[in-house]
Amino acid sequence: MDGTKVVSGGADKTVRLFDLATQQTQTIGQHEEPVRTVRAVQCGPQNTPCIVSGSWDKTVKYWDMRQPTPMCTLTMPERVYAMDASQKLLVVATAGLHVEIINLNNPNQIFRSTLSPLKFQTRSIACYPKGDGYAVGSIEGRCGIQYVDAMQQKDYGFSFKCQREQKANPKEALIYAVNSIVFHPVYGTFATAGADGTFSFWDKDSRHRLKGYPSFGATIPAVNFNRTGAIYAYALSYDWSKGYQYNTPNYTNVVRLHICRDEEVKPRGKRKT
Repeated sequence: MDGTKVVSGGADKTVRLFDLATQQTQTIGQHEEPVRTVRAVQCGPQNTPCIVSGSWDKTVKYWDMRQPTPMCTLTMPERVYAMDASQKLLVVATAGLHVEIINLNNPNQIFRSTLSPLKFQTRSIACYPKGDGYAVGSIEGRCGIQYVDAMQQKDYGFSFKCQREQKANPKEALIYAVNSIVFHPVYGTFATAGADGTFSFWDKDSRHRLKGYPSFGATIPAVNFNRTGAIYAYALSYDWSKGYQYNTPNYTNVVRLHICRDEEVKPRGKRKT
């Protein structure tokens, strides 16, 4: 989208569009269960702009923002937990470790069905800026680097540990969910953030952590870069990882902006093979 509108979905099962200029809210879609995630994409050979929503009703729906009925509905194998898009790649992660890969040139069918390379429940997923693969994060503090092309996956796919607090005993660590993954729009490096209240910048090609930050004292449910990659936004708010009893009135609830320096987000070396 062009930055003039905000799309949202929530537990009321509704997809809404908010116009920043007119301050008006428009209902553009409905699901049978809570809406977990939404994305703005361009579909088909004509690059038709539309909104994609993923829901716990086990469907992904495309909306053209001008009519209340979906352009297309895809049935997922399970409840949608995470979704992202870049270029012509749309990836949907569901319960049961399923990952559905969709080519937006042909958005009304699944291009490929696969499984997460990680053993535990998927919490986050993010596409590479070039649209040739994606990173997936789990509740076990792991991130998997995946490629759509089978040969690239064989050569360059891997997984690594993150969002972990190492104890004095090297065999012991506290493990936290990877709540959010986002790729730098210029450099293609990426950030992970999670329930441990920390975030780190990574270079997947050199398999190197560029910069890590200590805990901010609250869980981080979501992060993102601005369009140029100069600013990194992160939210400090309760992520419900410990149940309702930890949702106290005095829990931190704020969005902060971090100015990115090149040494934090710029790739450092060649791809490792």
